[in-house]
Amino acid sequence: MKRIVLTFGFIAGGVLSAMMLLTLPFLDQIGYSRAEVIGYATMVAAFLLVFFGVRAYRDRVVQGPLTFGRALTVGLLITLVSTACYVATWELLYFRLAPGFSERYARYAIERAQASGASAQEIEATRRQMETFKRMYDNPLTNAAITFLEPTPIGVLVSVISAAVLRKA
Repeated sequence: MKRIVLTFGFIAGGVLSAMMLLTLPFLDQIGYSRAEVIGYATMVAAFLLVFFGVRAYRDRVVQGPLTFGRALTVGLLITLVSTACYVATWELLYFRLAPGFSERYARYAIERAQASGASAQEIEATRRQMETFKRMYDNPLTNAAITFLEPTPIGVLVSVISAAVLRKA
């Protein structure tokens, strides 16, 4: 099981990391909204490897029927490995390769609020929210925890679906 989890986890993590590395330098040209869509679409595509990993475990290791719980465990472990790769890549980008991200994002959020016709109070609330965001993201542990939460729901959902589909066959 360990080999399958690590193999599929690192491949999925590689997909997540590669897309992050490819899109971040062009974030201003792509736009934050489109980059978010690209990022989550990449997460869905990468987490399809959970299905293939669970299937490989069923076919190569168990060689027969697989319980839902065991299939879910394999899927969640693959999710954990790939998410760890995602977090490690983001930490490297945020703190070493792309400094100033939080300032650029805060500027974008405030400009978006202004362009939407928000009141002065709403713009001020957005500015305060962005200051809190910057403080939180500048702490590596908080940054890692928040980043870990981004892809995890998708990985968990794909793990549950994979376990349900592959448990008997």
